[in-house]
Order: sequence, then structure tokens, then C-alpha cells
Amino acid sequence: MSDLSKLQKRQYTDWLKLKTKPNGELYSENTVSSYVSSLSTAPTRLTGIELPTTNIFEITSAKQFKEMRLLMEGAENFEQVNIKAGNKAFQYALAYYEEFLLEQNGRYDLLEVGSTTESMITNHAALNDKNIILYGPPGTGKTYNTIAYAVAIIENKALQTVLQEVSSGGYDAVLTRYRHYKENGQIEFTTFHQSYGYEEFIEGIKPKMLPDSDDQSNDQITYEIKAGVFKQFCERALTPVIQDSNTYGIRQDPTIWKVSLGGSGDNPVKRDCFSHNRIRIGWDSYGERITEETDFRDHGGKTILSRFINEMVIGDIVLALHDEKTIDAIGVVIGDYEWLDEMDDYKRSRKVKWLAKDIRENIYHLNGNKVMTLGSVYRLNRITLADVLLIMKKQNTSLSTAIQENGNNYVFIIDEINRGNISKIFGELITLIEPTKRMGQKEEIKLRLPYSQEDFGVPGNVFILATMNTADRSITRLDTALRRRFHFAEMMPRPEILRELVTDEGTIELSEMLDVINRRIEVLYDREHMIGHAYFMSLSAHSSLDKLGYVFRKTLIPLLQEYFYEDYDKIRLVLGDNNKSKEDQFIHVKQMDLNGLFGDLNGYDLDEEVSYEINEEAFTRIEAYRKIYRNR
Repeated sequence: MSDLSKLQKRQYTDWLKLKTKPNGELYSENTVSSYVSSLSTAPTRLTGIELPTTNIFEITSAKQFKEMRLLMEGAENFEQVNIKAGNKAFQYALAYYEEFLLEQNGRYDLLEVGSTTESMITNHAALNDKNIILYGPPGTGKTYNTIAYAVAIIENKALQTVLQEVSSGGYDAVLTRYRHYKENGQIEFTTFHQSYGYEEFIEGIKPKMLPDSDDQSNDQITYEIKAGVFKQFCERALTPVIQDSNTYGIRQDPTIWKVSLGGSGDNPVKRDCFSHNRIRIGWDSYGERITEETDFRDHGGKTILSRFINEMVIGDIVLALHDEKTIDAIGVVIGDYEWLDEMDDYKRSRKVKWLAKDIRENIYHLNGNKVMTLGSVYRLNRITLADVLLIMKKQNTSLSTAIQENGNNYVFIIDEINRGNISKIFGELITLIEPTKRMGQKEEIKLRLPYSQEDFGVPGNVFILATMNTADRSITRLDTALRRRFHFAEMMPRPEILRELVTDEGTIELSEMLDVINRRIEVLYDREHMIGHAYFMSLSAHSSLDKLGYVFRKTLIPLLQEYFYEDYDKIRLVLGDNNKSKEDQFIHVKQMDLNGLFGDLNGYDLDEEVSYEINEEAFTRIEAYRKIYRNR
């Protein structure tokens, strides 16, 4: 960051401190405006760059500045503000200041290497933060902006750089990179809801139908411990990177299988498999093809054969049994099921590429302190690809030189995080996601998972990026444990980015209209229920009045009905209907003749003597929209 930018930020920090008195009350506008004006007219300090002096008090509310003041009050100077205080203090106002500097200087990078303190204070939370929640009213672009955040994190770029690329017309290019990273496994997206639980997120016991029967009456159900989407994602982030992985044929998220090749120890079947790059199992008496009519009652093996023939796929990993605690070979499945008619026994086969042979590796601890049973083929659910690759590196095989530590960043996106039961979903993971408790940190913590009994920790290269709609649930009511572990980036409506709408009937100032609507909502309800600018982004500069009417009819008015629980008097105030002629009112008030409707009420008191109805004609009248912001 240039010396000029550093100086400007210090001056802005001084301005924030001046903005509030020690007791949290606001200084007068004249006092602060005079100070801002003095900054802007000091060429030796700002070299001709003029700080904004108008509408400066619209940036944040008095409550927000009070919060900032309280956080910063304990610091002797700006350099001593810690990362949490810094992020909280600046997330409200720094976005405005950065936009101003972008216009003046062309570029303002808060993440430039060289200043630890400056890298902490960023626009909408630092990308150094491992856990970020974008929160705000509906339609403010929270989910939309997760794309820019995710790309910036993965590419180790300043967030403002990617946002600037998006705003300058490069959204498609950023979206293409986002999709590439998602296909590459570096981005995962999920949405929380009321039924979402620990079993889907971390791990659980799931039923599985055996695929060897088309007759539903004979279907067999087994149960397996299944890793949830976040656990799988963390395992992916831990997996070492294999240079030119296509050479080795390992698929993404492979299943790890234990196979017994003719039994334990050394034997002729195993020697043949090592020599001819294959694995073999028996039960030859059933014949080449297993059908519904195959009778397994005498010799068993139905489940094992189903695993070998149907469930094992190309790209999976096989570990060859040596004894109950040790393996002696590692291979990658590269072929489909075959029947070796020329062999005397163990005729069922699959081609493999052996990555290591004639080794001795004890995997008892990796397998959760469980011995390997006599079953010929089964999944080793406790062992991951990362574990296998570390064994390869330890064995110093030819593959070990191609194995490198995974230095890539991974972004797990949770949409609508506040709609789920946080305690139920995260469970013990709520502690593990803390940056200081991540793997590789001094305070690293691993916990024993309840189902698999595996030791589990969250890698340091995993970032959690979530969105939260404040209209659904206020941030103040969010789970306290979650709030302590996330940094929050507020995303409010930005009416200033909307263009004016030029129709055949005339021009409508969309930005001013939305601004007025939101100011009224803030007074009548609160700022968490404003209307986002995204609802109007589909309107081009020359859209028809019908398109604007569609937005009002299908989105805006239903939202207001939900917000105000069909209190139509307040909805009319938001839409300015109280200052319009009847034909321009979106909602008409009709007096009800209760006596004519019910006759003699016998003293029964009915509260409502009016009814309300939507005026469809207003959606086609330009003055109905103009008078929202003109007749105030």
C-alpha cells in the first residue's frame, strides 16, 4: 500500500474517533464537517485529493458508530486495535471509503503485503478470516457475492480486486473460474434448512440398497457409516497433491478397499497378482455371472461379491492384507470385473496399477484401532486418500516424489446458514472451526467422531463462507457460539448502482425510488427488512413499464405483505399511496358497509370498517412509481 493510502486511512481513523464522544454520543455535524473539510484542503497531507463532505452521515447509523467507538476505546492508538475490534469497527464504514478511493486513485488495495495491521482491516472482513458470514436484507447480493469471495480466497487475491473485476464487466470470467474451482473440488456449496442435520454435514449411519436384485421384494438393505459433505470436503483439502494424477488413475474421492489376495501372508495367488497387475477373489462355484437365481445359502459371499463386481469402481484404492494389522501392497483399480477362465481358482479379477508392493505398513491406528477381519473385500471407511498417500511418501516409492503437500485454498459455502439448527448441525465441530484450533496451529484440536471413532480436525486451508438473510432471523438471535467464531460482513441495499429506467411513458429514477422505500421501511419496521437492489437488476435502461410492474406485483408487494403482516396502512405509507390520487395508488382503501353486510350487529364491535385491494391499473401508470419518491 502506498504511503499516501496509509496516511489517508489514518486520517479516516482519526475522523471515526472524532465522530463519537467517549460516552458514545455523536458530535455535531458542523464539527465533523469542519474537520473533514480541513483534511481535504491540506495539500501537504492529501496532495490534492478531496475527501467527501456531503452525505457523509448516511454511511452508518449512530448505533453502529457507538459500537465502533466502544471497541476502539480501549486502544491507546490505532496500531493496538486487535483483529476483531478492527474488523468490527471498519466493516460498517470502510466500504464507502474504499469506493471513494477507488474513484480517486483507481485502485486501493487493503490486502497488499507489508503491513500486518492493514491486512486485518478490510472491506467486508479480511480474507485472512477463516469463517465469514455475509448478512443483510433479501436481495442485496449475498449469494451473488460469494462467487467473488470464493475466487478471491482461492486465488489469494485482494477481495477488492475481484470485486472491481466484476463491476467492470468481468463477472462472466469470474464465474467461469468459480465453476472451474467447483469442478476441481475446491468449492462446495450447500444450503441449510430445518431438516438439515449432523448426519448430512459431518457423518452418520445411512442405509444402502444392495444393487444385485431388481425384485423389490428381495432387496437387501445394509447400513454404512457415511461421511457428510463437510467431512468429505475437509478430507479433500487434506489430500496431498499428486503431480500428473492422470498417470496414476486415482479418481476424486476414491473408496479405500481392503482385499485379501489368497489369504494373509505370502502365497501363490498374491504373487500372481503382483506379477500380472491384478487382484483376484474366489467363490468360483457360483459361475461367472451372479444373478437373482444364484443360491448363496451353502457358501455365502453374496455381499463380498457385490462389492467386488458392482460397487468397486475404476479409480478406487485397494490395500492388500498381510495380516490383521498390516498391509503389504497398495494399488489403483484400472479395470472392470473379469472372469479368468484359464485360472484353476480365484477366477474373479480386476486390473490394478500397483503403486507399492511387498511393503509392510501397520495401519491399525489409522483403522481406528480395529483389526482387519477375514472378509475378502470391504471398505476401510476410517482411512482416507490422504492417509494412503502419506504411506506412499513414507515408503519412498517412485510415486513419493510426485506427492506434494496440498497448499490450495478450499471454500465451503453455506447458503442460508441461519435457517438450520446450528447446534444440531455443527455438533462438536463448533470448536474445531476456530482459526486457532485448526490443524497445524499451536492450539490444534482433534475430536473423536461418534460414529466412525475417527480423530477429526479442520484443516487450515478450509474457509467457511456463509450467507444470512436478516429478514428471516436477526443476527442478534443467532447462536452465540457461532457468532463468536465468525466475522460478519454486512451487505445492505445499494440503490445507487441502479440505472434510471427510461420507458415509453417517461423516466423513473430507480435509485431514488428504492432509497425512499427503504428509508420508510426502516422507520416503520427496521433496517433488516429493507428491499435489496438485486430485485431491480434485471431491468435494463430501456425496460418497459410492464417489467417494472412485474417486479412490484410479484416481488415487492408480497414482501411488504409478509413484513407488515398485511398491515396495509403501513404498506401504503411505504409506497406513498397516502399522497397519490386514487388512480395512482397501488392499494385502494374501501369503506365497508357493515350494517348492510351483517344487518343489526346487536352491539358486536368489529374493528375493521375498511378493506384493501390491489389496484392492477396502477402497475401500468408511470406516475404511480414517480410519486413514491416525489410526493414526500
